[in-house]
Amino acid sequence: MFLKKLSLLNYKNLAQIEFDFEAKINCFVGKNGVGKTNILDAIYHLAYGKSYFNPLATQNIKHGEEFFVIDALLEKNDKEEKIVCSLKKGQKKTIKRNGKAYEKLSEHIGFIPLVIISPSDTDLIVEGSETRRKFIDSVIATLDTTYLQLLLHYQKTLSQRNALLKYFALNRTFDADNLSIYNEQLSHSGQIIFEKRKQFLEEFVPIFEKHHAKISGGNEKVALHYESQLFETDLLQLLNESLAKDKIIQYTCSGIHKDDLVFEIDGYPIKKFGSQGQQKSFLIALKLAQFEFVKNQSNTLPILLFDDIFDKLDAYRVQQIINMVNDDVFGQIFISDTHPERTEDIMKQTHKTYKLFSL
Repeated sequence: MFLKKLSLLNYKNLAQIEFDFEAKINCFVGKNGVGKTNILDAIYHLAYGKSYFNPLATQNIKHGEEFFVIDALLEKNDKEEKIVCSLKKGQKKTIKRNGKAYEKLSEHIGFIPLVIISPSDTDLIVEGSETRRKFIDSVIATLDTTYLQLLLHYQKTLSQRNALLKYFALNRTFDADNLSIYNEQLSHSGQIIFEKRKQFLEEFVPIFEKHHAKISGGNEKVALHYESQLFETDLLQLLNESLAKDKIIQYTCSGIHKDDLVFEIDGYPIKKFGSQGQQKSFLIALKLAQFEFVKNQSNTLPILLFDDIFDKLDAYRVQQIINMVNDDVFGQIFISDTHPERTEDIMKQTHKTYKLFSL
């Protein structure tokens, strides 16, 4: 996988800019606010059909403009691919591959394997369970197209069941047969999602532990635990058991939408007991494990985005990343940094070809 060219028009604070990229390492350097992270986000947008940082699509259009366009030329499996992602206010976002628009944006997910490591990854630790579920789901969906469809079906059915519970409460009525249809649908898709999440984490956790030991020096014991109500019983039974509570709060209390990942260091929650440095090491190990997992499953080297991470790492951890680059662990890398001299010094240590773009 090699991103050869990128052209941006009205994307965030970038009016119009074009790049020809190096196959190995590309660095964007400049002061805060010039758009370095926005370029990385545009590359992420190409892969996932959405911004990593702004969930509201229209927020990615430059102020005062009506649309944005991300235009890219890639090389994958010795074939050139042209990908164009665009959005106009008041219209649906479109992604085109070689001039042909996808009928569903979800069909594009997985075509460009990509992993981003960013300071905003701290949300995985400090935010609620939904953020951690999205992390699991994004990794699996990159490799399994049916998984994303299952998720979308589950979420749609969940919304319909919740709407029905609200209808029952508002009209002081109840229809068990109608509700049972949604229970059956949730149970079917939810059980498959649970099994796929469980299988993924069984393979993923040892990779994560290996990377954490490498970048932290092996001085701490970390753990990832998958929490799900479905470990205790099947979803259909859970839905029936929680019906009384569901009717009161007008919301579905049980299901895989309540799953979580527990992050621990030395047996304690890392959110409360991990230092800033320990949390950074944990998150970088998590993302490097994602990279290796996707690489192994897809037989493709994912694109790797390093957003301002050298500013957050000590010399030892920077050296471990340099060693991985020199060992050809990674494919194409994109880096943002506020210190050109530091970036240049680190790149020289990698012994790889690189380009520096000053913004």
